Amino acid sequence: MARRGENIYKRKDGRWEGRSLKQDGKYHYFYAKTYREVKEKMKEYKEDSLENITKSAVDKELASDQFITWLNGEVFARVKPSTYESYYQCVYKHILPFFQRKENLVIREDSVSGFVKYIREDGTIAETSKKKIFSIFKIAIKEIFKNSSELNMLLELVKLPPTECSEVQIFGIKEQQKIEDAAGKINDILAIGIIICFYTGIRLGELCALKWCDIDFESGTMTIMRTVSRIRTFDVEGNKTELHIGTPKSRKSIRKIPLPEFLIKLVEKYKSKENNNCFIFTGTEEPLNPRRIQKLFKKILKDCQIPDRKFHAIRHTFATRALELGVDIKTVSELLGHSGVSITLNVYAHSLMEHKKAAINKFNDLYVMNSGKKSYAVSSAVFSLESVY
Repeated sequence: MARRGENIYKRKDGRWEGRSLKQDGKYHYFYAKTYREVKEKMKEYKEDSLENITKSAVDKELASDQFITWLNGEVFARVKPSTYESYYQCVYKHILPFFQRKENLVIREDSVSGFVKYIREDGTIAETSKKKIFSIFKIAIKEIFKNSSELNMLLELVKLPPTECSEVQIFGIKEQQKIEDAAGKINDILAIGIIICFYTGIRLGELCALKWCDIDFESGTMTIMRTVSRIRTFDVEGNKTELHIGTPKSRKSIRKIPLPEFLIKLVEKYKSKENNNCFIFTGTEEPLNPRRIQKLFKKILKDCQIPDRKFHAIRHTFATRALELGVDIKTVSELLGHSGVSITLNVYAHSLMEHKKAAINKFNDLYVMNSGKKSYAVSSAVFSLESVY
């Protein structure tokens, strides 16, 4: 029997066997006549491994330095502030802690495979977050090793975990009616913003960034050109976060959305006659803090006794209602501002299944109709035979 936590066993042939887990997830085995000899071999092996890793780290640039240089250089200059914050959190929360360990100081085959194994086996990290971590890690490896022959080998080790698209949360028709009724009774343009989202599917940040000049009341359209997000400032002395006005999520997110007539009339009541360039929900040149709409939204849910959901559920509800009304998937994708139809297909697969069921059920009518014709044909044939005889 092995002594607890040591992985040392006595074999049937009388010898002792020990094993030590390597960075690649495989075991290194040790054999000796006595328990003490095996334990000593395992100790020497671990010390030699750490010494070799440390020597390698002296010869090569430290992994932590490489990731920080990449983050503060190439990433900072290329991505949007909101995206940079996401990269920053990933690097400092997950990547650096692993590569600052003594045995993982250098980016090598065993340390990369070890990191992948470490993230995969962490039960505290959600599967969607694991996929995000691996995606950012691969981007970093690509940039750090872009001129190295090791690049392809290292990238092969980082396999993105398969993700299953779970059914999105939406509001039922009765729930939606309750929310709209409650919002309509509040004499506040912020409440109208919630109704706008139910009938356009725009994101919360896009809603907060709307200006009066973005709505063309004559043509009945709304243009999405910008988004508002609260991001980390990375300023030690000043505020930790600030509101940032930037471009929408993707190129196709910059779009023009037709508005239903009732919504145009509803919004027009609040239109500013003085400044067409001010933000709709503040009446000033400063955008609305998204948290204010979220707070009102949560209050309405509570007052209506509707189970709590994220604000983004309104966007999912819009897409689902559109599909239920027979709007084609390409149009829905364009209205939502998705970068491709494939995203819409993946996210709203559950709604499309209902479409498929409705389509297949139409074959019931065809079957009944054809069955009637067959019955008539059979009856005619029998009548003809009887008349002959």
